[in-house]
Amino acid sequence: MNGTDAFIEFMVGAGVLTFGDFTTKSGRKTPYFINTGNYKTGAQIAVLGDWYADCIMKSGEQFDALFGPAYKGIPLAAAAASSLWRSHGRDVPYCFNRKEIKDHGEGGVLVGYQPQDGDTLAIIEDVVTAGTAVRESIDILSRLADVKLGALFVSVDRMERGTGSLSALDELRDTLGIRVYPIITVRDIIASLPVEDGRKRRMEEYLAEYGAKQVGT
Repeated sequence: MNGTDAFIEFMVGAGVLTFGDFTTKSGRKTPYFINTGNYKTGAQIAVLGDWYADCIMKSGEQFDALFGPAYKGIPLAAAAASSLWRSHGRDVPYCFNRKEIKDHGEGGVLVGYQPQDGDTLAIIEDVVTAGTAVRESIDILSRLADVKLGALFVSVDRMERGTGSLSALDELRDTLGIRVYPIITVRDIIASLPVEDGRKRRMEEYLAEYGAKQVGT
């Protein structure tokens, strides 16, 4: 896959990256929003899987399975696993959780691969704001087996503060030891906008208010 601008154009074309006035789950008023729930065609999810697979391959990470948190992470994990095999010959199992534990049939909280003690898993997410969903995923998986969460792959790093001065992704790195790989960052989105574009100014103002302290500064 080539270039951050191409991925940004892909998200805009799919109605996934939109600009306007939005409120995040944390209550912040944001001038842009990313909703991977707007991917709705076979072509779109196939292309998205290719982007995630490319990010995974470039990371050099090795893991035993991909985990997609319900609900949005489910198609992301399936698409990434499919593309890893189709484009890179890497056959990686994947799994996802049920929101409600199934009490009949085969039962259980996970669908797909069942993690084993000693496994290393990678999480596939869309956007991480506060890291809550990632911590919930760790809780779910740790109750099923003695596994390690080695890496997290996301579409966009919003580069906003988490619970402290660092970004939510940097907090996950520091507190949980998870390596994080975004396909693009909010800075890439800002850089793609013309200087005179009002959206660029609003996003810069938003980052000035909610942006995270960069590691090492």
